Amino acid sequence: SCPAHGRCGKMAAPMSRGSRGPEPGAAPYGNFPNYSRFHPPEERVSLLPQGLLRSLFPAATRPLLGLDVGCNSGELSVALYQHLLGLQASSSSPEPPGAGKELKLLCCDIDPELIQRAQQSSPFPASISFASLDIMDSRAREPFLSSYLQRFGRSSFDIGFCMSVTMWIHLNHGDRGLLEFLALLASLCTFLLVEPQPWKCYRAAARRLRRLGRDDFEHFRSLRINGDMAQSITRILTQECAMELVCSFGSTTWDRSLLLFKSTSAHPQGSD
Repeated sequence: SCPAHGRCGKMAAPMSRGSRGPEPGAAPYGNFPNYSRFHPPEERVSLLPQGLLRSLFPAATRPLLGLDVGCNSGELSVALYQHLLGLQASSSSPEPPGAGKELKLLCCDIDPELIQRAQQSSPFPASISFASLDIMDSRAREPFLSSYLQRFGRSSFDIGFCMSVTMWIHLNHGDRGLLEFLALLASLCTFLLVEPQPWKCYRAAARRLRRLGRDDFEHFRSLRINGDMAQSITRILTQECAMELVCSFGSTTWDRSLLLFKSTSAHPQGSD
């Protein structure tokens, strides 16, 4: 079975913080307080080649803008930032001069407590912004994202990250919600890196809720998009969202591939 993992979705139910702390996997939207203990960020970023940003954006105006959806408490966001810029993973070092000119990363999660923790522990406050946002709430999302982009005179992000988030969107918003979510990311980002959870993790998440005596995920039994989720998400993004699969960066030891897509419709900055 899958240990506690995944992130983001809709508004999270408050977690019981008893003497033993919250039950791993009890968060219906994947907002686990100790996510990175189960899946260390280093293992996932190590699958990405060095110099990826330079190869994707050889001549684009800097800074590049990144969007990380469902960032949890930020450990993976920070690891991605360090890896993409070739920085040493030492939290004691101050932010290197010029790093923020290369990449600005906006990271959002539905859980305000996890965002608060991310803000307090971030070693790169000038370059990485953390914000509490339900990405599926268009009334909150649209003004928030557009005001961030306008600060840089931009209308889209250069690269988006969706790391173990798709299952939580899917379980809480159904097939239609997953399609909406993927279409949204495709419209917002020139490149998109997705780490889909495999179907066995859906079953494990549903089992955990039942074991805790909670109601089942509202949509779990009615999902028509199921089975090989990496394949399904690739099909949706390539056939319905004007993206192409650029690369699959292998799988982590916990059986998740990192899939990199590129928009085939013209974004203002793009990778030209």
